[in-house]
Amino acid sequence: MTPTQRAQPATQRTAQSSIRPTQRARPARPGRRAQVLRALKSAEEPLSIAGIAEQLGVHPNTVRFHLEALSRTGQVEQVVGKPTGPGRPAALFRAVPGMDPSGPTQYRVLARILAQDIAAGPDPRARAIAAGRRWGAAHAEELGGPVTSDEETVVGAPPGTERLMHLMEEMDFDPDLQPGQPGSVGLRHCPFLDLVAEFPTVVCSLHLGLMQGAMGEWRSGTEVTDLVPFAQPDLCVAHLRPLAPDPSSD
Repeated sequence: MTPTQRAQPATQRTAQSSIRPTQRARPARPGRRAQVLRALKSAEEPLSIAGIAEQLGVHPNTVRFHLEALSRTGQVEQVVGKPTGPGRPAALFRAVPGMDPSGPTQYRVLARILAQDIAAGPDPRARAIAAGRRWGAAHAEELGGPVTSDEETVVGAPPGTERLMHLMEEMDFDPDLQPGQPGSVGLRHCPFLDLVAEFPTVVCSLHLGLMQGAMGEWRSGTEVTDLVPFAQPDLCVAHLRPLAPDPSSD
């Protein structure tokens, strides 16, 4: 290890060793929501939830989640299908013509400026977590109300885990549950990977705060206790657990 490497924080050395030039050059894979929208735009006629799910090879609930979000942004609209027999006609969806307001943008320079500002101030980790919580709570509010007891969730996982995974998938973190660990969510892609080597404490703490803010806004009864950056070279791991009962509520 060189003198420069010894002077660096361990998390920064880990981040740098996990980022290879080929990773920086690799184009970002489209998120699931973009795939849903693309399927509707390329279709000659409106599609059903089941039809989209079959085309993308995903669960219908995943398609439904993204269609609701696309409807809120005005990119998708629901139409009533033609009757094919007894019962209510199937709900169909089609893309609304126009530019995609959530399409690619160029904010890397702005992100670096903001990360550098946080890193230069006092207690950058705490400030980054607080900023992430504010953003996570605001974004989570747009995606649904409080988690209910009858809401579908991952078997054995704390309440709200599936909704959190939808959020992280939307942001291109490529989340999945760790085998045999329903309270651990793996993140196999970092959408800010090129900033991690430069500002590891800021970027990773922002991501932790984002998840904490979302789960808190949904009043899920679950907390995100920590985020382990690069637990493996291609994997960060967030740990979740149910909140302890509040003694004051008795």
